[in-house]
Amino acid sequence: SIEKNITLDSATRIELSCRLDNKYSYLKSLQVIWKRGNETIRHINKTENSWSIQLRILDNSNLGSYSCTLKGEEEISAMFHLQAPTIEGKEKPIVSYEGDTAVMICKSFGYTPIAWTWYMTNGSEQIAINDSLLGDKYAINKISANVTHLKILKLTKEDDGVYWCEAAFELGKSKGKLMLKVLSFMVPLKPFLAIVAEAVILVTIVFLYEMYSKKKEKHA
Repeated sequence: SIEKNITLDSATRIELSCRLDNKYSYLKSLQVIWKRGNETIRHINKTENSWSIQLRILDNSNLGSYSCTLKGEEEISAMFHLQAPTIEGKEKPIVSYEGDTAVMICKSFGYTPIAWTWYMTNGSEQIAINDSLLGDKYAINKISANVTHLKILKLTKEDDGVYWCEAAFELGKSKGKLMLKVLSFMVPLKPFLAIVAEAVILVTIVFLYEMYSKKKEKHA
């Protein structure tokens, strides 16, 4: 079984072909079945040990999985996954502090989107970010046709969460996921405050012990 991903961003004609390797030349009377998902489709071209189909990819309804299966003494299959370009976000969370500014970046490599859209997550709902209406909070910069930045100003704990960038192509849309973690300034201070508290407690214990020792000496 062989699988291959094929990325397409605009309408085109393509040919998918399955060719039987010479090491399988002993296989005879092969039955060849092409499918799109679970739907059987006919192959158009056949040469010796090779079977192919030609497709017109006009919109995202033509994307999906296509397979060819060769049945005989053995069964051999190949799968073609036709998909829109994928978008690269940032796997690790972006960490920033309250009051600061956070910048999130999405990129499309090798394929140019028609348009970019940014979304914020509110519960299970994704809400499009309109920076023209909320210019004091968000700024969306199109660095190039393939790169987009979302700048979030004056961070608060409410800005903490999941964000999505969406690239629109002629054949469909793809999304990239990013996470923003907004911390309070107290967070980095907590270990320091804990050390200070331990030091104060230790000094207090030593001071009380000294007072007790002196009082006991005086009493003696």
